Amino acid sequence: MTPPATSGAGGAPGEFTGFPSAALDFYDDLEVDNTKSYWEAHKHVYAASVKAPMTALCQALEPEFGQAKIFRPYRDVRFAKDKTPYKTHQGAFVAVGPATGWYVEISPRGLRTGAGFYEAAGTRLASFREAVAHERFGPELESLVAAAVAEGFELGGERLKTSPRGFDADHPRIELLRHKSLTLGRSHGFEPVIHTPAALDLVRDDWRTLRPVVEWLARHCQD
Repeated sequence: MTPPATSGAGGAPGEFTGFPSAALDFYDDLEVDNTKSYWEAHKHVYAASVKAPMTALCQALEPEFGQAKIFRPYRDVRFAKDKTPYKTHQGAFVAVGPATGWYVEISPRGLRTGAGFYEAAGTRLASFREAVAHERFGPELESLVAAAVAEGFELGGERLKTSPRGFDADHPRIELLRHKSLTLGRSHGFEPVIHTPAALDLVRDDWRTLRPVVEWLARHCQD
């Protein structure tokens, strides 16, 4: 059996040429058979069709956005009810602050991009809420988020169902104040472009669109 091309169809070693269909097929099958035996029999597909193109993509983005962390494929099951050993997606994250930065993922659902902060507690969460409540900084974020949503990004993140302590329910930015994490993401799904070098442009353009939000969060979500 001949392994798939290292970073898509064709291209020089280390050059991003898209995510091959084999990457999506690999995760489709892994969702059905998430076992060590499946992994061992197909880890060459993961290496060639998932990790290699993700590495090449991140290296191409690094000069503009910074070095990415490519997440390990293994789940931490020590305290989880779900004991399946492998993640059914491959993500990469470029940090610009604590738990804050840009994200890209390939999974059975295709290519997804995003940015924001995925966790905040204590001092950082207090700093975020203080900035959201600020008469100048808060409207800035509100406008940036609205612009991203208008561009097709989906607002997500963990939120309180009630108002955070110290803030009235009728605060003009109460919906933002309820956020304990805040993300903006967009799915490119199975569009044929994700299998081509032009997928790099998709990710780059999405990250550039979200840069103002990331920079706001990096300034205001501090310990």
